[in-house]
Amino acid sequence: MAPVHRGGLRLKLYSYWRSTTSVRVRAALNLKAVDYEIVPVDLVAGEQKQAGYVAVNPGMGVPSLELDDGRVITQSVALLDFIEEMWPDPPLLPSDPVDRAQVRAAAAQIALDIHPVNNLKILAYLKGPLGHSQDETVIWMNHWMTEGFTAFASLIREGTPYCFGDGIGLADLCLVGQMVNARRWGCDLAPFSRLVEIDERCRENKAIQQALPKAQPDAPTT
Repeated sequence: MAPVHRGGLRLKLYSYWRSTTSVRVRAALNLKAVDYEIVPVDLVAGEQKQAGYVAVNPGMGVPSLELDDGRVITQSVALLDFIEEMWPDPPLLPSDPVDRAQVRAAAAQIALDIHPVNNLKILAYLKGPLGHSQDETVIWMNHWMTEGFTAFASLIREGTPYCFGDGIGLADLCLVGQMVNARRWGCDLAPFSRLVEIDERCRENKAIQQALPKAQPDAPTT
């Protein structure tokens, strides 16, 4: 699937290879075959705090999407909405308003409940000023992932190949990103066999594969 240039926009995506929020947005752009340039931002090295990037995103996070006219969109949820509105094919959301709201609710369970309490700046504060150990921080992350996955599994539709139907949608993109962290930190996925199956099915798609951390230009080579 070759990327195409749509809508007269030149897109520059500020991204970090391991960022789960960046995974969501990269996957959405890839699924819709939208051409974009990756600009790596090394969160571990603190590049997000440098003046040049703060001017792009005052929230000092990734991803950020810069258009050719200099306007910038931040926050992955807003970016996913923008991408869906600009490039509606293939759709990430169903046409029925109630179905759309249910998909958004499931996606928010990950994007707005799990991720914010487990992102890098929260973990740094737990280990820094609050004095928690690395082991305690991992326990914290896995607690919120387990709680969030339990709710997410109850919100998605039963008996479908993906979270809400026969194709990859918004909730699936959020799941794929969060599964990266779940595996990284050893979250017990035994209670979530259906989520594991959906994630594995998504990873068979080339657009998803190209959005995963190891496929990024800033990923370590060793």
